[in-house]
Amino acid sequence: MTTEDDNRPARQRVTLSGISSRAWEHPADRGALTALRELRGFDDVVRGLFGMWNERGFRLSYLAGAIRVDERQYPRVHGLFAEAGAALDVAELPELYVNQAPIIGGKAIGMDKPFVVISTAAVEKLDDDELRTLLGREIGHVRSGHAVYQTIMTILTRWVTNVSWMPIGVIGLRAIIAAMYEWWRKAELSADRAGLLAAQDPAASLRLFMKLAGGGDLSQIDTAAFLEQAAEYQGGGDLRDSIHKIGMTAFSPEPVPVARAAELQKWVDSGEYARILGGDYARRDDDRDASVTADVKAAAASYRDGFRDSSDPLVTLARKAAGGAADLVGSAARGARDWASRR
Repeated sequence: MTTEDDNRPARQRVTLSGISSRAWEHPADRGALTALRELRGFDDVVRGLFGMWNERGFRLSYLAGAIRVDERQYPRVHGLFAEAGAALDVAELPELYVNQAPIIGGKAIGMDKPFVVISTAAVEKLDDDELRTLLGREIGHVRSGHAVYQTIMTILTRWVTNVSWMPIGVIGLRAIIAAMYEWWRKAELSADRAGLLAAQDPAASLRLFMKLAGGGDLSQIDTAAFLEQAAEYQGGGDLRDSIHKIGMTAFSPEPVPVARAAELQKWVDSGEYARILGGDYARRDDDRDASVTADVKAAAASYRDGFRDSSDPLVTLARKAAGGAADLVGSAARGARDWASRR
């Protein structure tokens, strides 16, 4: 198969020896993961609750109806998967399947032995650098332990459908699912960073987002216009648009492509990507010393900074309301101090 990047020079990628998943995890994602890892017996409880729905059933469905990738089947994909794993210093790669689907996508599934699935559209519509990025994303999901919780979300979603006639049960499950979706959207941002570190090509990451949004033909898509579109989505419109965005995302497991592009660009601009390629990153050998308190504080700081810097109209209004309340409290406090000093 001829790909769009056949005429590009081969890219020399840095092997990130011993890199920990903490290096690419979004603060909100890492805070939740660290807290869960510190809960003694949590994994045993999860496997006990969902044991009958473990990855054996999921894996059998793909073994029966998809193509398992190796040197003989989809050798191009197999080679790019190995390259992405090598860049992230992953010695043992998970199983990889290609299933028939017209939309570009991938996912990591399973609890004890997670595996990766990508669509035929991804194989057909992505060039080598873009596909390497997508495969790196899914390796990142597996390395961060996301596959376990994605599997739980899949099961919970099925439960909501099965108990839809029980209003109380649905309300409780929907609340849990909404909370998990909020965390999962941050996990997707983590995976985007892992994909970039695997391919080490920011332009390929941006092209992947563009293809996720508009299909495989980039000859009619302008990069600058796409980024302008991302900026307009992030901060444009009025309160009605803000409310619509909440409705769009509350029960969606993935951030929209334009938001993902903006978030990844922000991470690159922060200098963190360059620092990691330069060798300054968290190592797996130090994972046992990770501080739950520090990671939870970083997660809280991430949400606080997002609230402070957001240009979304609803968030802007909330900031003004909070500022007005703070001014009112400050005035009351000053008045009380003045009264006390006069007394």
